[in-house]
Amino acid sequence: MIQQATEECDATCGGTEVDLDQIKQQMPEETLVRDMAEWFKALSDPTRVKLLCAMRQQELCVHDLSELLGMGQSAVSHQLRYLRNMRMVKRRKVGKTVFYSLDDSHIDDIFDATLQHLKHK
Repeated sequence: MIQQATEECDATCGGTEVDLDQIKQQMPEETLVRDMAEWFKALSDPTRVKLLCAMRQQELCVHDLSELLGMGQSAVSHQLRYLRNMRMVKRRKVGKTVFYSLDDSHIDDIFDATLQHLKHK
């Protein structure tokens, strides 16, 4: 059986001398915390991450994304709808073709920061 290490203060720990009220005031409000958790949840699916990685390079239509990921257009469209609802991607329609791209540069920045962190040793 594997023992789990517990991360707890010693029984005699009285805490530190930091101003916890000040820290609490600087924390985001509860609704923003929930929205942020939902946003990160959207990035927990490898297919959605692949879609966003592809769109970091350029705007693509559903057909291109489906070919790139080896998935059906219906499945890709479903994931794109989810990403649109999360405001991670936007769409542009030309005739009957719908092109998808990152919603704004913040998405790219988050990917860059995440990749740098994962590559950092």
